[in-house]
Amino acid sequence: MNGIRLRLQQHFKTPVTMGYGPRYLHSTGQFHKGGPDTGLFVQLTADDRGDLDIPGSPYGFGILRRAQARGDLEALDRHGRRVLNLHLGADVARGLDELTRLLEKVLPGLEAREAMR
Repeated sequence: MNGIRLRLQQHFKTPVTMGYGPRYLHSTGQFHKGGPDTGLFVQLTADDRGDLDIPGSPYGFGILRRAQARGDLEALDRHGRRVLNLHLGADVARGLDELTRLLEKVLPGLEAREAMR
């Protein structure tokens, strides 16, 4: 993931940040939603491998995680931010490989997939 971020940063000559949810919501989410309208946000999501119960709750952590991701996507959209959700599916490694191949096709000068990891 960091390789993808660095290559995008080099190609577009602009800062590119990366964070894992839901913790990024607390560290940079307020800036993304309330800062200047200069960002392009790409949210990567994936299927859960399994789910863990939340004691005393009718739903598990997987549902909570999906709800947080959806809520963040909707919040960015409500604030007029340019945002795209890419769902990687059940096999995250394969999804990232597919994303890497796509980026290699559309962005000139990107090197082999291995360099992007």
